[in-house]
Amino acid sequence: MLDRRLFMGGAAALIASQNRLMAAQNGSGAGLDIALVNGSFWTGVPGAARVNAIGIRGDRIAALGADQVKAMATRGTQIVDLNGAFGMPAFADGHTHFLKGSAELTQPDLLSATSRADFAARLGAAARARPGKWILGGSWDEQRMGGQLPTHEWIDAVTPDTPVAVPRTDLHSYLLNSVALKLAGITRDTPDPAGGMIIRDAQGNPTGVLKDNAKALVERVIPPMSEEDTDATMLKGIQHGLSKGFARIHNPEISWEVLPALRRLHARGLVDQRFYCFVPIQDQGKLLDIIKSDGRGDDWLRWGGVKALADGSLGARTAAFFEAYADAPEQKGLWVTQPDELHHLIAEADAHGLHVATHAIGDRANEVVLDIMRDVAAANGPRDRRFRIEHAQHVRLSDIPRFAQQNVIASVQPFHAIDDGRWAVKRIGQQRLAGTYAFRSFFDAGVKVAFGSDWPVAPLDPFIGISAAVLRQTIDGANPGGWLPNQKVTVEQSMHAYTWGNAYSSFMEDRAGLLAPGYYADIAILDTDLLAVAPEKIAATQVLKTIVGGKTRYQAG
Repeated sequence: MLDRRLFMGGAAALIASQNRLMAAQNGSGAGLDIALVNGSFWTGVPGAARVNAIGIRGDRIAALGADQVKAMATRGTQIVDLNGAFGMPAFADGHTHFLKGSAELTQPDLLSATSRADFAARLGAAARARPGKWILGGSWDEQRMGGQLPTHEWIDAVTPDTPVAVPRTDLHSYLLNSVALKLAGITRDTPDPAGGMIIRDAQGNPTGVLKDNAKALVERVIPPMSEEDTDATMLKGIQHGLSKGFARIHNPEISWEVLPALRRLHARGLVDQRFYCFVPIQDQGKLLDIIKSDGRGDDWLRWGGVKALADGSLGARTAAFFEAYADAPEQKGLWVTQPDELHHLIAEADAHGLHVATHAIGDRANEVVLDIMRDVAAANGPRDRRFRIEHAQHVRLSDIPRFAQQNVIASVQPFHAIDDGRWAVKRIGQQRLAGTYAFRSFFDAGVKVAFGSDWPVAPLDPFIGISAAVLRQTIDGANPGGWLPNQKVTVEQSMHAYTWGNAYSSFMEDRAGLLAPGYYADIAILDTDLLAVAPEKIAATQVLKTIVGGKTRYQAG
């Protein structure tokens, strides 16, 4: 069952406001533009029964249930018969790298490579297809290729004239070939930057793998995409997201690639999904200048959030832990941003009213970030700030209640649990897994939880995400009963985290994330009743129709 504490008593006020709105509408004589009838709608409102029809006026929901819809329909109302299909609030993804994900739709598939030879062959084919042009995707995972980190020697022979800088699946490492190493000027004498690592062989020569802040060494020489290519790539991503039932996308990014592209597309009326954009916290002055001149956007494209990075990733052994890595006793991770600097940046951004989201993976990073957020809130005074911790991946059990106590949102990604669950024990040992991807513990503690994908690290697909959260079956098939099964959550909890949870985490819960009068008509129509089907079948769900702002933006077939 859904924990009603998540709604802080707001359900009664919501339902009362619905009743007042419906009464006013019924007395106004206003009609409906669209009536969705003969459906089975989960509204997301706590305790509310399903409804069989929804009436839409403009971009908002105006009526719920066949009686209300019939009373408000007019001769001009478009009647859409859903033939019993399941409907729900359209999904939101709380954490994407949207341009990177969109670009990978047309990049070589490296993630499914199962051997060194297979990996090299795929990159070689991409190099022959695009001779001389940088190859920047897809992403790789050494755990699927035997566990050994790749090196430039794996791929130099098949990419002799083509620079390669492809990311690890967690986006915290790159693999470069020799061409890219030369262009970036990286040699055995290049020092590790603060918060980053250049992986070297026994002779001290770069292997081609750059971790965290070391990625900047090559990023500075990669030619930027043209505005035309960027915009076209974003449009492909938008259509892909709509096909998965997403009406809203959050982009907690550490670059400025996405927001300018979306502003260009929005000015042309081409943004068919709602976006909430974050930019690097180090650039908050630039963002404040935009807010001063242009405001914070609208409900199709909003900005005003900043993203900070505390540590790295578990896969790269750069997540910051209190104890050393089990498979690397000399390492405890690293700080991408030193704690003192992190405190300064978060305090400054919060003082200016910006919404702060902070990446934290390791248990030490999560505790330090919680401490900083506590101290900043106390220093800057009470307000509805809704701090977010992105990933909240490994958290001491004693720190989990602090998320609720401090009203810090856990912005988490279920697919990572069934991906990392194949090998996480190698990194930190069995005893330290207790607070790993602790979704059930978050819900039980009354924490606000928002689900996302981290696309392209994981698929932009809510059904795969729900399946991962509910079943926790690792992708290697080794845990049919679930990995850390005590952290399984219910289907309905997962649906709320993908809808209302993300609405709350972006200050939109008064108009999005539920099917209720006055809320945006953002609706997903599915071929599967998620609450009635066996959980094992949820991942195969298909979207029949995605409605955003009262308009059908995607229709199957």
